[in-house]
Amino acid sequence: MAISRFFRRFNPTGAVGDFLDVWRQAGRRRWGLMIAAAATTLAIFSLVIWQEYRVEPKPPEIVWINSWPADRSDAEIRASVLLNQKQKEADQAEQAKQDEKVRQIYKTLGRLSGMDVDGIERRAKAEQAASAAAEEARMRQMAGGVAKP
Repeated sequence: MAISRFFRRFNPTGAVGDFLDVWRQAGRRRWGLMIAAAATTLAIFSLVIWQEYRVEPKPPEIVWINSWPADRSDAEIRASVLLNQKQKEADQAEQAKQDEKVRQIYKTLGRLSGMDVDGIERRAKAEQAASAAAEEARMRQMAGGVAKP
């Protein structure tokens, strides 16, 4: 069925007719040219077909890193976690300072450009609040209407 649909849309009889016209016009040399073209095609394809390149994949190199002793106590683990948490909070505070500094620079640039920076900020905060409320409602709906404690 698919082949019949193909030939209904694209009829190859015109192409076959054109080929026969060219074949008749080629004269006595057509057999030699056809043999040369076939030999060239076969030579190229035979070179491509018989070539094989198989390379074994390089196995992955595994590097084991021991960042803590296996026999450390619970107190040592808690102290390490507490230290890492303090470092994380300090990094977040520093990032917040940098973000605020950049925000102030953009506000100054906006004011110098004649923009209503305060209005833009109010609209952005309203959009963020609406987005957060929609996300919370979606999560509540996914949880089956369970209220947040």
